Amino acid sequence: MFRTIVSFILVALAVICATPFGIFAFIFSVLGFKKSMLHLTYRVAQIWGKFLILVSGSKLTVTGRENIPLKGGLCFVSNHSGIFDIILALSYAGRPFGFIAKKELLLIPLLNIWISLLGGLFIDRKHPRKALKTIQKGVNRLKAGGGMLIFPEGHRSRDGKLLPFHPGSFKLAVHSKVPIVPVAISGSNEVFEKNRRIRSAVVKITFLPPIPTAGLSAEDRKQKLPDQVYAEIAKALESPV
Repeated sequence: MFRTIVSFILVALAVICATPFGIFAFIFSVLGFKKSMLHLTYRVAQIWGKFLILVSGSKLTVTGRENIPLKGGLCFVSNHSGIFDIILALSYAGRPFGFIAKKELLLIPLLNIWISLLGGLFIDRKHPRKALKTIQKGVNRLKAGGGMLIFPEGHRSRDGKLLPFHPGSFKLAVHSKVPIVPVAISGSNEVFEKNRRIRSAVVKITFLPPIPTAGLSAEDRKQKLPDQVYAEIAKALESPV
């Protein structure tokens, strides 16, 4: 419990300290300096993420960073078992990326600004037409050379087991024809989800070799590609930490 209280206090202080920068970056993004602010914001988020990992006391192993292309459109596809997953990706992906967030997060002050600054998009799944427009924005961002992160399971598994991928979760990658870098994260659910308390855990994040999406047939995009990504992540999760 002590670690949980201290962790939340430190996170709150970090958010408060970073708020002036967030407001500054948001204003300059609106004024036309979006690309510069994106990279600067990512570096701040990277430092923040590593700080949170340190506070948690977790023992972390990171492998496969050499598999991440540093230029060009790229879609990270990861399993999702804990709230720690995005923090891990922010800390070690080595390049900015956005992600699809549920629209309810748009109502949370400060968090909504940071998600937007990092290239995140808010999706309204209850309204298909609005959701499609959000997906198209993500596709355009990937075509322009940006990065996006998706969790094809749809929600956190919480127990660390890999859930089935949702149909259509690969639209961002296949419509933009950018490579997919599968990401396997193990142990992140032990940090908070297991006991609803912050605790140290043995965590591993693995970035796997890129999988091309350009030139795939409609059938391959629909079934073969998701199956291949699923198999790669499942195999990596079975490897010893």
